[in-house]
Amino acid sequence: MTAPETFVIRAAQPGDAEPLGALDRAVWSPLHAVLPPPSEPHPPFFDERHRPADYLVAERSGVLLGYVRVARPTPLDSNAHVRQVQGLAVAGEARGQGVGRALLRAALAKARADGATRITLRVLGHNAPARALYEAEGFAVEGVLPGEFIVGGAPVDDVLMGRSLR
Repeated sequence: MTAPETFVIRAAQPGDAEPLGALDRAVWSPLHAVLPPPSEPHPPFFDERHRPADYLVAERSGVLLGYVRVARPTPLDSNAHVRQVQGLAVAGEARGQGVGRALLRAALAKARADGATRITLRVLGHNAPARALYEAEGFAVEGVLPGEFIVGGAPVDDVLMGRSLR
């Protein structure tokens, strides 16, 4: 058995919109989504609030394996030092190969390079794999909004996590 070919992490480009949209639809799951399943027609992946500059992608041989979105949580000057992970997705066939961890680490590096000293994220309470990854990368639970969402007919907590970038 040969090891999978390595992948690279790079900044997203406008031309990535279609494959990223397809990836996003393919990985939709109530494990991490609070919105209903995607429907036709599909909205554009990039828009005024979701710019290519906010995304890093993992790519292997021209195929996008995953993405992470890192952006300012608000336009306020008082929290310009904070970045927020606002989406992390890995294609099913690339799971277990370190893609998610590499994307998260690249997000931390991007946030530092942008001058941030803190990074936060929100994750659904029942998403144990994502929570384990975030905890392994130094994120701590900083708050919980109990039953904030109803997913599949059941209440699900919204878990707020964060860490210093210093």
